[in-house]
Amino acid sequence: MYLEIAGKQAFYGTGSSSHRESQPSIVFIHGAAMDHTVWSLPARYFARHQFNVVAIDLPGHGRSTGPALHHIAEMSDWLSEVLATGENEEHIVVGHSMGSLIAWDWAAKNSDRCQKLVLLGTSMPMPVTDQLLNSAKLNENASFEMANTWSHSSRGKLGFNLNPGVWMFGHGQRLMHRSIEDAFYADLAACNSANLEPGQIQCPTLLILAESDQMTPYRAGKSVADQLTNTSIVTLPGSGHSMLSECPNEVLDALIEFIAAA
Repeated sequence: MYLEIAGKQAFYGTGSSSHRESQPSIVFIHGAAMDHTVWSLPARYFARHQFNVVAIDLPGHGRSTGPALHHIAEMSDWLSEVLATGENEEHIVVGHSMGSLIAWDWAAKNSDRCQKLVLLGTSMPMPVTDQLLNSAKLNENASFEMANTWSHSSRGKLGFNLNPGVWMFGHGQRLMHRSIEDAFYADLAACNSANLEPGQIQCPTLLILAESDQMTPYRAGKSVADQLTNTSIVTLPGSGHSMLSECPNEVLDALIEFIAAA
């Protein structure tokens, strides 16, 4: 689905379904240098189970035109523009990595419209090493290689995949190359400078945390959960930060259970 926001093209995936009035809405927000395709499995599932799906491409990513945005608050405000057509519709908001910060900020600003919140691979703060930031600023391929390597567990780098036909490590590398120049640096800088308050989140919240995450370590995600109320945690044993490709079925199962709960 294409929209025009501030004269720029914005895109979001719908799980191959159309918008249905009065149906619940679920929003998916991707991480740095990714796009809406990382949510293909859950997007299609929920679209086929009577949800309106909004799997966004942030500016400069996927099918949305640039430039990329440089602050989490800007991305959150942009998301509000995308969702404006739903007027006062409530949303279940799901974000991975950088997307979890955007989801967090949006939920804090729109507490009356956020029904539930899911944060995958999150931490606050979300620091980025100078080595990675500097390489991304120069648009070096090494920045993609570093991030992709750190985002996968040992088995993920070796090609282990319970769902055959996908090379997880190569897929992650290819996705990063699809974003426009400077987008990865803008994303990383936004994560590095984010300063969000956990206490602002009031809705039921699920954290999906990976046991072998090197980008947002498990202990950092657990610290976020300790500061939130009405929170539950699902731990993915052995998974790296790229949990949507390493553990897609487990992530989907966790989403289904949390979203179905009263």
